Parts: sequence; structure tokens; C-alpha cells
Amino acid sequence: MDTPASTPGDSLTSPTAPAVVAPDGTLTSWSTGAEHLLGYAADEAVGSAAAALLASPLPTDARDRLDRQEDWTGRVVLRHRDGSAVECWLRARPLSTGDGRACWLLEGTRAQEDESAPDTDQLFRWSYDQSPFALAIYDTEGRFLRVNRPMSEQLAASEEELRGLRITEHMPHTAFRAPEQSVDRVLLTGEPEHIENFVKVPGEPQAHAWIIHFTPLKDALGVVHGVQLAALDFSEQYAARTRLALLDEASKRIGSSLDMARTAQELADVAVPALADFVSVDLLDAVLHGDEPPPVPVDGPLQLRRTAASPDVETVFAVGELSHYPEFSPVARCLATGRGTVHQAGDPEITRWLAHDPARVAWMNRYQAHSIMTVPLRGRGTNLGVVLFARLDPSAMPYGQEDLQIAEELAARAAVCLDNARRYTREHAMTLALQHSLLPQGVPEQAAVDVASRYLPADSAVGVGGDWFDVIPLSGARVALVVGDVVGHGIHASAAMGRLRTAVRALADVDLPPDELLAHLDDLVVRIRTGPEARADAPFGEFGATCLYAVYDPISRRCSLASAGHLWPALVTPDGKVDFLELPTGPPLGLGGLPFESVERELPEGSILALYTDGLVEAESGDVNAGLQALRLALADVAPSLETTCDRVLGALLAERSAADDVALLVARTRALDSGHVAVWDLPADPAIVADARSQASDQLHAWGLDDLAYVTELVVSELVTNAIRYAAAPVQLRLIKERTLICEVSDASSTAPHLRRARIFDEGGRGLMLVAQLTERWGTRHTGAGKTIWAEQLLP
Repeated sequence: MDTPASTPGDSLTSPTAPAVVAPDGTLTSWSTGAEHLLGYAADEAVGSAAAALLASPLPTDARDRLDRQEDWTGRVVLRHRDGSAVECWLRARPLSTGDGRACWLLEGTRAQEDESAPDTDQLFRWSYDQSPFALAIYDTEGRFLRVNRPMSEQLAASEEELRGLRITEHMPHTAFRAPEQSVDRVLLTGEPEHIENFVKVPGEPQAHAWIIHFTPLKDALGVVHGVQLAALDFSEQYAARTRLALLDEASKRIGSSLDMARTAQELADVAVPALADFVSVDLLDAVLHGDEPPPVPVDGPLQLRRTAASPDVETVFAVGELSHYPEFSPVARCLATGRGTVHQAGDPEITRWLAHDPARVAWMNRYQAHSIMTVPLRGRGTNLGVVLFARLDPSAMPYGQEDLQIAEELAARAAVCLDNARRYTREHAMTLALQHSLLPQGVPEQAAVDVASRYLPADSAVGVGGDWFDVIPLSGARVALVVGDVVGHGIHASAAMGRLRTAVRALADVDLPPDELLAHLDDLVVRIRTGPEARADAPFGEFGATCLYAVYDPISRRCSLASAGHLWPALVTPDGKVDFLELPTGPPLGLGGLPFESVERELPEGSILALYTDGLVEAESGDVNAGLQALRLALADVAPSLETTCDRVLGALLAERSAADDVALLVARTRALDSGHVAVWDLPADPAIVADARSQASDQLHAWGLDDLAYVTELVVSELVTNAIRYAAAPVQLRLIKERTLICEVSDASSTAPHLRRARIFDEGGRGLMLVAQLTERWGTRHTGAGKTIWAEQLLP
């Protein structure tokens, strides 16, 4: 019941004055009681800051409890509309919104000490009847007993009409089964519940998002005599949460390949049903052929080709057909102006458009399209096409500006991917010869793994791209296995692939761990994209790549791997089990500033590692999981040789389809160097131990039958061990490895690396490393987590 309006200075004996405050402190609901208490009308209060109503600061205990989202009741001084102070009792109760924040229900009454104040029962009745929340009380059979005014309005029925009915007896839609079941459970268990429900109630024109609390009503003995339901409309928060989830999903799903039709379909599928009931993506024909599109006509009809649509329903233009739009249509205008538009079915622009398109009129009437958005697809300043979003559900709210912003962001992300695909198509034909010339022409000699490889260009008439692989011998008998895929296709992608392969080889020679190597490679790609080569007329500016880098040590049988946006490698253990090594996949090369991570696995001798590019496993349907499963089955079929393994994999995955993308496959079977090929000594940091180290090394060479290398080896051991003891830090370790060469390694705990220099006539030192460099085949330094290792190699006789 409303009470008479009060005048400034009157004593207020009216009911509680409730109001609702959003998590950001903005008033979102203002009751009649609140208007009587402070003089502000609802249109003056809603949207303003609740803190502006305070005439004096809140007590400290109040602020502490509010920060913890706890109930608080106390005396406050508020400011009346006429400027006077109003002393009140205020109760603040948090209302969860489901996202970790809270709205607040504020209930205030003027502080009074006379006997005219309302009694407690009257206050409770006023609180219930005038609450801004929809409240209902159910009996022990789950039937309506009481509803307040907001609930009556939402259900479009009076309390008398609802009393005695269960929820689904008044609202038989399946969406209302959930709250009815919650009422029954609370009656049975005596425990409160809360749910979220997105549904259209009879008294509202559109569906809303609701947080619904169910509270058991118990007596002093704990017996449940009924249930109270409180419903809060949190549609704004729900919409914000939905938008964030949509953008997150789009970042994961759109652009999974460089196929234009697939990317367009990913955009359409992501938007349905979160943003639209129907989406179509129309592109310019020139874009689909990889060409620079001509200027969009401003005084003539626009022709686009339907490239994707979702869901799969009958449309005016089928996928693959040309769609025609008059110059005054929203589709043509949005592409010409570069700005998205929002329209309702009865807008003059829509009416004029449909007057020239009877087929579209029939489609809109059939599917009851009532709200439409058109958004241009523009990638790096190039017009690509248009996305049309439509809402068909009559209960869905019409599109607004917030929906347009989300649609434009989705289109912008997809446009970049589509423009990459366009450039891929344009450049693909020029790359095949360059691609083959830059790939390894043979397998380098090394002892860590046996390898076989395959490279297949795309069967498409537009040529190949930038897939590559490599096998790089490292110090300490280790080997690096690399596979990568440069974003884009054509001559620039192949040239970029050559640069990346060269850079990987240079960085591998420094013996960087996989994660550090990818970080340096990423920095190189960023500099290529932003440096002088990234001129306006060169696609190098969009250069990026994925890469997988693995280092295998045949002595420890440990393999360290890191990925820059690349697919996980497959591992076949000697018992025939096939699995994919799970890696913390980092971002593709070229984003800059983001970290990469390495993982390390111990591999049984004879294990097979399969590294590949996405062209091998991406089927024509775009189902990567199906391709990975096919790869797993092909690798499980044990072959007598690695060459046969490669042939079987390609036959199983590519036999029934053309290669829509380049395919690079590198298969390696691991070897192991046992103790018969490795000798290790831990040395004390004592100069006197150098002679013993020389003697131990000489004895080991004799055992290996390599006495011809003893003299040079003793010189190398003497120089490296002496340097480690004199200039570095303990512990010091000497290791000899016999494989295709004789490797001498000395490790210490210092990170300072020696450098060659030319000793002057009277210098007493500085000649040792020069001798090592001249007497051995090659030498170098690699840094480890515990220090460094100096190594030198000699050819076996």
C-alpha cells in the first residue's frame, strides 16, 4: 500500500523504504517509500550514486561489513531532496549476482522514538508488499500461498488467481520445471537453494535472466512449513557475462586454418545462438580468388558470394551462390561506409530493401526475422564482405548498440583471418620452387636418431606455403628436431620460411634450450614484421609462424620440447602404444612479449617421435580431432622401416582427399648411448688433479682403441680442466663421448664463457684455447641451468 507523500520536516511513520544498488554503487530501483523518505522521485534517483545520499560518512564497522558482503543494520544520516538531514535506520543486505559481486537491498526507516512508530508486524507486511523483488510463498505441497506486487505483475495474475496452483500449472513451459523442482527439494531437505534461469515470464515481452533464491520457512523445531521464493532480474550482468564468453569462444575457434570458407563458417557458427538465430557471411568474389578487391560501388548494386551460413536452413542465396543487393540496402551501405547498422523489421530502410526483393520478404515472413544487424568485414583496410545477423525468436530482445559492438569485434577478428587467407591464395602459386630449394636436401650425419621425412605441397592450383622441417646435430651427441609453418603462402612465406630455418640453425648452434630459442625466434619475427621490410606493399608485415622445437640427448634419453602455437608431436613407444605429448602450447611466433615453456620427457630407446604440420591432420571437413585419430591409428601399424612408416601415414591420411595445405612430416627413432660409449669423472677444484684427468682420459682412449687421439685429447683435457679450476667454480666434471666423433666436455658451475684471443709475444697465457681450436674439428660452449660446458670434437681415425 502506498502512503501519502510527506513534506520536508514531517515525521515519517510510513513503511520501510527499500532501494536496490548495483555492484558499481548505482541505484537501480527506488520504491515509493524511499521517495516519501527522502523526497526524490524514482526518475531522479535511479542511475545516480547511492553514496550521494549520505549526509555523513558511514560508520567504520558498516564499511567493513559491506566490503565483506555481509548484512549490516545501523543508524545513518541521509540527505533529503530539500537539503535537510534525515536520521534513519538502514539495513543493507547483499544479493549475489552469480559473478562474485553483489547487488545490495537497502531498507530504511526514519529513526523515531515516539509511540507512533509502526509495529514489527506492520513493518514486515510493508517490506513484503513493497519489496522491489518478486516474492512468493508456497505451502508444503509447493502451491502458491502469497505473492507480492512485483511477482503478480511478472506472472500476469493476481494472488487470488495463483493461490492453490503449482508453478507449472500456471506456466506449463518446460523452462519452469526447474524452479518447481527446487521448491520440492527445499520442502524435502529443508536446505536453501538458488538457481539461474533465462526465461520469458507471462508478464514480460522478452525473456530475462533471473537469479532465484529458495528459502525454507521453518518453525522453532526446524519443521518446514513452506518455501519463500525471491527472484532477481540480472539480465544486464547476464548479458555482459555472455558477451565475454562469446568473445573468448571466438578467439579459440575463429581462424583455426587459412581456408577462407572455413573461417567464414567458424564466424557464423560462433555467433549462433549467442548473438543471433541466423548468420550469413557474404564475401567479394575478388577476395575469394586472392585478388585485391575493387572499390565498393556507391551508386550501383553490390554482388557478393554467399560463403557461410548458420544454422543450416533454407536461405535466399545458398552457400556458393552470388547474392545481389541494391545500392540502398543496409548490406551495400554498410560495406560502402565501413560502419555496421542495426535495423528492426519495420524500419523504412528494410521496407524499401524488401520492396525490391520478394524472395527475401518470403524468407523473413517464414522465419519471423524481426531484428537485423549488418557488419562490414574489413581486414587491414581491405573490404572483404559483409556479415548479416538476424534474430528470429519473437521473445528475443531487438538488437541494440551493445550488440552491434560485439558483432563488430567478432567481424574484426574474423576479417584478419580472412585477409590472411586471401593473401595466402594470391601468393601461393609463386612458392613451390623456392620452397623445395630451402628444405633440407639430405639428412645430416648424427648418432642420436634415425630419421625419415616427407614434404608434400598443396594440391591446390594456387601453390604452396611455408611448411618446413629440419634435423640439426648439436654438441654432446644430441640432435634438434624442428618442424614449423609460416603463416601465409606464396613467395614471401617461402622466403620467410628460409629465414626462420636459417635463424633456428644459428640459434641451435648456441645450444639454447627450446623455450629460449623460440623466444629469440619470436623476437626475430616481430622485428621482421615491424622493421624496414614491413613496408606497406609487402606481405612481410603480416609475417608470423608456428614452430615445434625438440632436443633429444641419446645419453640421458631425455627429450626437451617447446611449441609456438604448433600441434603436439606423436610418440610411439617400443611396445606399440601411441600418444600425443602434451605441451604447454605457447603463442605463434610474431605476437611478441609472451612466454614459451619447455617440457622434458625420458624416452625409451627405440621410441618414434612424429613431428608434422597441420596440413597432415586437417581433413576437408576441418575436423582436426579426426585427423589426429587417423594419425594415431597409422602410427600404431608398426612398419619395418621409418620410410615405410612415412608412406603409411601419408597413405592413411591423404589417400582419399587432396592436400588442401602443405604437409611436412618428420619421423625419428631414438637411439641410446650406453656406458660403453661414455666416460664421466667428477673432479675436485685442485690444480693437482689435472695430471690425473689427463691420465684417466688417456686410459679410456686406450680402452676404446683410440690411442692415435691420445696426444691431442690430453692437451684438450689439460687446457679445459685447468681453465675450469682456475677461472670457474666447482663442481667440475670431465666427460668423454665416443660416437661418430670423439667429444671431450668439461663442465663447471660458472656461467662465464671463454673467448679466443691472440696472445702477444710476452703474454704468459691466452694460447690454450687457440691450440684447442686448431687441433680439434670444432669446439664451443653451451650454457646449462647449473653453469656451462666447454666441448671439443675430434674426427675418429
